[in-house]
Amino acid sequence: MSAPHAGRDVYREREKPPAREWGGRLPVALVFPQQYGLGISTLGWQAVFRLLEGHPEMAAERFFLTPRTNPVSHDHGRPLSSFPVAAFSLTFELDILGLVQILDQAGIPPLARDNPDWPLVMAGGPLAFLNPAPAAPSVDLFFVGEAGPELMALFWAVKRSWLNGASKTACLEEVKQLPGVYVPGRSQTPVRRVVRSAGEPVLEDPVYSCFISPQAEFGDALLLEINRGCPHGCRFCAAGTIYRPPRGTDVEGLKEVVERNQPRKVGLVGTALSDWPPLPDFLHWLNERKITFSLSSLRADRTSEELLEFLRRTGTRSLTFALEGVSHRIRRAMNKRLDLEAFLTSVETASRLQFNHLKLYLILGWPGEGEEDYAEFEEVAARLHEAVLRGRGRRKQGLGRLTLSASCLVPKPWTPMQWAPMATEERLTEAAERLRRIVRPLPGMKLMVEKPFGARLQGLIARGDERVHALALLAAQEQGRWRRALERWEGDPSAYLDRERGRDEPFPWEVVDVGVRREFLWEEWQGFLAGKPSARCPEECSACGLCGMERFVG
Repeated sequence: MSAPHAGRDVYREREKPPAREWGGRLPVALVFPQQYGLGISTLGWQAVFRLLEGHPEMAAERFFLTPRTNPVSHDHGRPLSSFPVAAFSLTFELDILGLVQILDQAGIPPLARDNPDWPLVMAGGPLAFLNPAPAAPSVDLFFVGEAGPELMALFWAVKRSWLNGASKTACLEEVKQLPGVYVPGRSQTPVRRVVRSAGEPVLEDPVYSCFISPQAEFGDALLLEINRGCPHGCRFCAAGTIYRPPRGTDVEGLKEVVERNQPRKVGLVGTALSDWPPLPDFLHWLNERKITFSLSSLRADRTSEELLEFLRRTGTRSLTFALEGVSHRIRRAMNKRLDLEAFLTSVETASRLQFNHLKLYLILGWPGEGEEDYAEFEEVAARLHEAVLRGRGRRKQGLGRLTLSASCLVPKPWTPMQWAPMATEERLTEAAERLRRIVRPLPGMKLMVEKPFGARLQGLIARGDERVHALALLAAQEQGRWRRALERWEGDPSAYLDRERGRDEPFPWEVVDVGVRREFLWEEWQGFLAGKPSARCPEECSACGLCGMERFVG
């Protein structure tokens, strides 16, 4: 069993954290209810591991979704059923299926009411911020917040209860009022989200990889969090809401992480990389040390020709730009500030510089989206094709591939779209076919479209209440076949998806207070309907007060 080399705090492939004896410690099973490769690409979950590993009185081991009937830890082979705490990271809506499956495989009742004794099942991650209700019947407590001292205070309280021989019920009574703790049926709601370094534009404790592996999405890369939150206020984006206030990472801190761990490659992740002022200088700093890098995405209209030339010269082969809406009207309504001419110029430059692949993101299924919007996109698609050809010039060499990746709008909680109906499967299929007809005549342009059924399923879970949990139980019985589970489910998906919500209708996710006022979100929804954009966040959160985050800062 090997440990990191001296000075490093990152484990590379085949290195495992040293085993800790359980005597006097709290054993914690940290469970990522998806495959290994996705887990080690997710920084929030790794932040919790690093937090626990930094305390010698904790003993954390990692678990992933596998076909095993009795899940054992990835690190030391201990069975999940032997741990007093099973802590799940819920990142994606469909993780609710993995939650149920892993509990069942470990012999732990998937309904918390049927499991009065230890282990304690807890959950955190983005779904705990967005809407804990669909997972709540399986979970004893949620931690609603960013990993830090408040989370450690929760683990210390659980440790005391468990080592003192207290019942799980007594433990839940003790912790139910701790900051960021939501115990369904016990905590006073709404539970206020825990925010670290609130009110400051600098992210004091950015997250970076605990583990480097070729199986990660950025293979063999040390992942670095560049920023958290986003100032642009796009009305569909939950990350822009639940991670307020927007904060950027201090570049000197990142340099220290890189120098300490000496990676061959880094992956930069964040919600608005192009808005991080030190980005160009930091990339030059990495290049001087012969460290390669990857970027999750860039804003095309905020990306200079100089930066694109540098990226290509240093080995970047692919780029990702977000176009989002098929028309200017839709982009304006969603609050997507995009200069189309600058966007097209960036595409032309990418072609001239001979990038291998350019991926453009689109979102289909907006309320009020119609034929005139797709007619406009037909012109935009032709202009995209022309930009690629201009970049090639007479050399007949340029951009290798241009892919339009179209997803379906899922109106998420804690966004202005939470009042919106979701487009039907039929309408989404028609929109996808309309796109195919537009793209088909354009050589070198490829279209990838998300399946409407999967998007609608995601929307059902995202907007659901505790009754949706029964659907996950049925899906587990059907070995993950959601269509069969929906046929057996007694609920009505259309009640959750196909209607516009009333202004004062209560939402199941309002057991949590993420910091953004409901009135602000309603005004933004009215702004979408009127097609009127609103201002982006100011440089410092406390200078504004419009959305309500001033209650969390200062």
